[in-house]
Amino acid sequence: MDKILVTGGLGFIGSHTVVELHNKGYEVLIIDDLSNSEIETIARIQSITGKQPLFEQIDLKVESEVKRVFEKHNDIKGVIHFAASKAVGESMDKPLEYYENNINALVYVLKAVRRLSFKNFIFSSSCTVYGEADAMPITEDAPVKPAESPYGNTKQMGEEIIRDLCRAERDFSAYSLRYFNPIGAHESGKLGELPIGIPANLIPFITQTAAGIREELSVFGDDYNTPDGTCIRDYIHVVDLAKAHIIALERLIDETKTEKNYDVFNLGTGRGNSVLEVIKAFESVTNQKLNYKITKRRSGDIVQAYADTTKANAVLGWKAEMSLETALLHSWQWQQHLKVIKN
Repeated sequence: MDKILVTGGLGFIGSHTVVELHNKGYEVLIIDDLSNSEIETIARIQSITGKQPLFEQIDLKVESEVKRVFEKHNDIKGVIHFAASKAVGESMDKPLEYYENNINALVYVLKAVRRLSFKNFIFSSSCTVYGEADAMPITEDAPVKPAESPYGNTKQMGEEIIRDLCRAERDFSAYSLRYFNPIGAHESGKLGELPIGIPANLIPFITQTAAGIREELSVFGDDYNTPDGTCIRDYIHVVDLAKAHIIALERLIDETKTEKNYDVFNLGTGRGNSVLEVIKAFESVTNQKLNYKITKRRSGDIVQAYADTTKANAVLGWKAEMSLETALLHSWQWQQHLKVIKN
């Protein structure tokens, strides 16, 4: 049974990827510092899959700790690296913390992977590397523009670091997966997005508002150059996204399929939905009326971003399958599950 390391594996996308890895028979080692996640997520994963992942709680910014864990688990076949701070708005206020956490940790993990027998690496990147793209949908050939936020810049820098390493060391293989806006939850309702404090992302703020946890949902601007004036994003179900990571990693592991030792892929649905469209879809599928108001624009936000997924469809043989409505319904089921647990 191959062992896969998932950094940030108790986070939103990481935990769903761990579930899908278990479903495919892999042994999984999670590294997480619990700064934006909960240890109870391990039990949630086990309740879904019947398997308990291995777990190491360490701070990836401490290189000695990274070395220790990799020496202890030197039979790792591949690494999926999610661990990073990820809120655009917060990164505008705390740029140095974002550079330290997202870049230093990445470098230390890459140095540790170099010592393994199997040097297969999947990087959690983002559509933010494109900045305000010139044309929609966005292809992988679109220019990587100056980032609109420190968060986006750490993803650009991360990709550059990995590409340079793969160019220098041909036995190191990596893919950067540029995903758009992950939403949804596991269909069981037992696993989903669990923001600490006030949510930075739209969907958990919607579900918390519907549940009465938040009094009001803020829509940041209605004067953008879009059909209804609100920002447009490509919302992809987190399970579709998790499956893409495994497909990409298996392609790296199977050297007969790996034509290049570094590549980038967009992961999205190929469709864009505005904030108001998402609100209306949520209200429709859940029969919950949302209390929202239009507020001023938020620093760092771009007008629109949705993916051209032709490359991932053709090269990886992957395609997003679940609809926006399904993702929103699963998110609401997860929010209701959390209410039951806390009561």
